[in-house]
Amino acid sequence: MLNRNEKHNLMMDFYEIALANGFISGGIQDTVAWFDMFFRPSQAIGGFCIMAGVQQLCETLSDLKFDDTDIEYLKQKGVSDEFLDYLRNFEFKCDIWAVPEGTPVFAGEPIVKVKGPVLQALLIETIILLTINHQTLIATKANRIVRAAQGRSVVEFGSRRAHGADAAVYGARSAYIGGCIATTNVQASKIFDIPVFGGMSHTWIQVFDSELEAFCTYAREYPDNCVLLVDTYDTINSGVPNAIEAFKRELLPRGYRPKGIRIDSGDLAYLSKKIRKMLNEAGFPDCDIYASNSLDEYIIREMLGHGARVDGFLVGERLITSADAPVFSGVYKIAAIEKNGEIKNCIKLSENVTKITTPCPKLLWRLFDMETGKAIADLLTLEDENISELTEYELFDPDYSWKRKTVTNFVARQLLVPIFDNGKCVYKSPDIADIRTYCAEQIDTLWEEVLRFEYPHNYYVDLSEKLWTEKQKLIKESRKIQ
Repeated sequence: MLNRNEKHNLMMDFYEIALANGFISGGIQDTVAWFDMFFRPSQAIGGFCIMAGVQQLCETLSDLKFDDTDIEYLKQKGVSDEFLDYLRNFEFKCDIWAVPEGTPVFAGEPIVKVKGPVLQALLIETIILLTINHQTLIATKANRIVRAAQGRSVVEFGSRRAHGADAAVYGARSAYIGGCIATTNVQASKIFDIPVFGGMSHTWIQVFDSELEAFCTYAREYPDNCVLLVDTYDTINSGVPNAIEAFKRELLPRGYRPKGIRIDSGDLAYLSKKIRKMLNEAGFPDCDIYASNSLDEYIIREMLGHGARVDGFLVGERLITSADAPVFSGVYKIAAIEKNGEIKNCIKLSENVTKITTPCPKLLWRLFDMETGKAIADLLTLEDENISELTEYELFDPDYSWKRKTVTNFVARQLLVPIFDNGKCVYKSPDIADIRTYCAEQIDTLWEEVLRFEYPHNYYVDLSEKLWTEKQKLIKESRKIQ
């Protein structure tokens, strides 16, 4: 794993180096440009995502410098001396805005906005994408799983299946933001102050002469946090009876109550119902049942639909890798450039309509109904448009512009907040527990129809009339150029 203090100087794709080198040769390295990071819709991910990774982006860009080993490496790759001199004296000058972590975000809207010298804005493309893409993906998956659990606890348990140590640590952080109550990853717990969850493994049980001896020893060692794994040999006929006996022998005489038992194989829904009955009859109705074994939101939802008596879930590989949707489709595109003192808006066209970009330096607003507190829609406007003091606003579908709705009794909040001003970090990240709480609060502002896993209601990300008009003008102009 990269040391947290280790620099990510060259964490970029080489084409960025090549283009930046060309900017130097062409004398346009200081041309001011605006870039947006946004993501494209994905049915596998769902109707919205949970923003994450801003703190790590701030940490990385705050220390963006190029040392002698970087310069020497690039020299060997044929980079010009002029560009090497630029990097040797590099001083970050970009302004950056981002949507705060824990915020639900939607396809097509800028979740990170960059303004600065085009060379610098280009060089940070990869680090922005890899940081936000990964953490947002895992936070989103975790939130789906947490919502499927319907108030039951979910623990992130995926380190051993993560795609490397960094993915495990930052994945645990993102999962906590998304709503998990804890992680089993000790490193992540230490770094980010996330609650850590411990427990028993099958190995523990197998090294003892009997399952009962293993349970009794563990109960004596951890009387105030005793969770026993009961499926090593025979869950119903051996595991649960031995766990009950260990509770009676080792915990009750010492004044403790068992915290739980865990099942890791078999028909989890069926077994949980049998186990609940056995625990209740033995006098342990307060002993929780935890389930694990390649779980995700769909399996958990089905288990609970079949009446599973599970109080908590340990979710690993399908969370930490977002197994059914392992790629977050975040992209980074230029929106405008300043030439001869004037802003020239930029658009990228495509035969694929979802790949047509939205031009111009923009603001991102979320409109909330003042009576219900629910989010009405998101709105992209030009930077000189202020809708915060309006009492009435006409929204329209940017794809079907005849579909219009006038909203009143609303409050508009800007979602993009400054994180860098002229290259200096101006953002103080909240405590991770506060981010997690904020995330849950923001999820509550979305209608249930938007929260559906399959075929969620379309949440509108609209354009202002001025922005929509400029986009249509640029589309027509660009087609003439072709």
